[in-house]
Amino acid sequence: MSAIADLETVHVEIADHIAVVTMNNPPVNAQNQRFHEDMMLAFDTLSDMTDVRVAVLTGAGKCFSAGADIRGRAGKERGPGEQWQHSRRARECFHAIMECKKPVIGAINGPALGAGLAVAASCDILLAAEEGNLGLPEINVGLLGGGRHTMRLFGHSKTRTMMFTGQRLFGPELERLGVVEKCVPLDRLMPEAMALAADIASKSPIAMTLAKHALNTIEDMSLRDGYRFEQNMTAELGKYEDSKEAMLAFAEKRKPVFKGR
Repeated sequence: MSAIADLETVHVEIADHIAVVTMNNPPVNAQNQRFHEDMMLAFDTLSDMTDVRVAVLTGAGKCFSAGADIRGRAGKERGPGEQWQHSRRARECFHAIMECKKPVIGAINGPALGAGLAVAASCDILLAAEEGNLGLPEINVGLLGGGRHTMRLFGHSKTRTMMFTGQRLFGPELERLGVVEKCVPLDRLMPEAMALAADIASKSPIAMTLAKHALNTIEDMSLRDGYRFEQNMTAELGKYEDSKEAMLAFAEKRKPVFKGR
């Protein structure tokens, strides 16, 4: 088991090709400058680690992430340029998750609010505990934001209801709406996430990287352009040993042995 050092607000443990990334900024994993920088470094590093094939992201304590550090910002004036810098760090924090070359499973163990919802929406697959919840409380605390990320998970009316009222939706409702793959009791959340991660880790890491790249790229494309891009990725995958091994193993009715090349 190994970990990424020098991170104050994020803890990473790696074993069996799975990285468990735990947001750890007590008491509610609120997001400040160090949090954003640590998250970017963690996921950028995982992108370059050949022994990692999938990541599970969750929060320490009772929160996934309660969003922006309101207490740290209240009553303070930002100097010239500081607001732009803060906004840029927040954007890139979320994009570091989306652009990570490895699939990211979000295990929502508690409130994921505002910027915390954006973190969740940046993951590839979501699971939730029964007390896990998503919400946009910004309207109640003098802020805006999170609407575009919410649109990745919810439809037109629900997104606006959440943004205009601060409504929270809990695990069972998130599962009913198809926002999360599964809602389970809290003590089953990480075992479920790790089982899913193990399944993903058993696949070819080359195929998984290209699959995530394809999905990220085609999200805003037309059907014709998107499918053309996927076809090109299939042709690219065919150049690797892993692709040939997958086909051969299928023909020989055996488990494939992937080498990541």
